[in-house]
Amino acid sequence: MTTRPRFPWGLTVVCALAFVLLAALGVWQVQRMQWKNGLIAEAEAAGATPASDASTAFRRGEFARVSMDCPGLATAPYVELQTIHDGESGVRLISACRPTGSDFAILVDRGFVSETISARPPVAASTVPVRVEGQLRQPTPPGPMALPPEGRRFFARDHVAMAEALGAGPEVMALMVYATTSSNPEWLALQPSAPPAAFTNNHLGYALTWFGLALALAGFYIALLRRKPKS
Repeated sequence: MTTRPRFPWGLTVVCALAFVLLAALGVWQVQRMQWKNGLIAEAEAAGATPASDASTAFRRGEFARVSMDCPGLATAPYVELQTIHDGESGVRLISACRPTGSDFAILVDRGFVSETISARPPVAASTVPVRVEGQLRQPTPPGPMALPPEGRRFFARDHVAMAEALGAGPEVMALMVYATTSSNPEWLALQPSAPPAAFTNNHLGYALTWFGLALALAGFYIALLRRKPKS
């Protein structure tokens, strides 16, 4: 007389909970993918709109194009951000701007200068307005391994420390302007540009991984139940 094996209730509960967890993680990644696709679409739409004045652009938020007058920007003090642009080492010059008629300050990334260029724009007190067009961007906070600044040379886009070094005051905007027109058109070494938005969208691959693990677990459980006991 053979004894019928008992149903593995404990294993069933564990496998069921693990299956639900893995499937839920897959669904979450699908939702994240939809959210990220929405962000990308918003960024592309904002970047395609015509440049507007500062107050309108700030209401639109990150990636909006802005056109504003910055008094004395051509000879404004600046800090240098060590960076790579199109495979070339150099620095980006960043100054503070108080747009004409506004009560706030904003940092302006004036553009890239190759390390092969030792010259810099002049620094002098001036109120001559400079019309700047650019794109609003949210600065990426420095990581834990970022090197501290050396004087006015920065190795990470530390927005707060840059604002302090430039005397922009506590009312500086959280967003930054990447200039796409030159503050010093007579100085060709300065290359204004707005780097492409750094969006990573690997959520579909993550979702397929979680769903695949859930199916593999289900297959393992079914195979285990169908396994014939040894006589």
